[in-house]
Amino acid sequence: MGWMEKNSAADSLPYHDTKPAGYDGFYFALNATFRFIEKTKGRAVLLSFWQEHGMQYMAPIWQKWKEGGLPAIATYWKSFFSHEPGAEVEVVQNEECVELTISVCPAIKKLREEKREIFKDYCQHCYFVSEAGAKQAGHTVRIKGGNGSCHQAFYPVNSAPEPQCLENITLAQ
Repeated sequence: MGWMEKNSAADSLPYHDTKPAGYDGFYFALNATFRFIEKTKGRAVLLSFWQEHGMQYMAPIWQKWKEGGLPAIATYWKSFFSHEPGAEVEVVQNEECVELTISVCPAIKKLREEKREIFKDYCQHCYFVSEAGAKQAGHTVRIKGGNGSCHQAFYPVNSAPEPQCLENITLAQ
């Protein structure tokens, strides 16, 4: 049975894949890419790279978020993390926001298992990519923690708490 038949939230992802889980080797490519861009092009280019990813690649996602609001956001993240190898994540929707409690980040877990040097700002990419996409849908994200576990909350822009403080996103190691 393929992934599409097994997943009732299949249309919440922008891609259609038949394997039962994501490819955890991709985390190595992301980690190296982030380090390379910052080293060769600088921090501003890295931030732009992340933001463009959120606006362009995530376009099918944030368009659904714009149409479906918080329920669409919750559906997407449940589906996304159900296909990430090693992820331990709880997704809860309430009247104000969608909260993700990430007990085990699959990327940080895999990078540590393979004894890879983790790009120090790896966890910030979650903020910049998600914020750029969420903004297109009239939402915003706030993240606390990192380095293997964090809390992310997606709010409608008009009810968001204080702006994101990057110091609240722990450096990865």
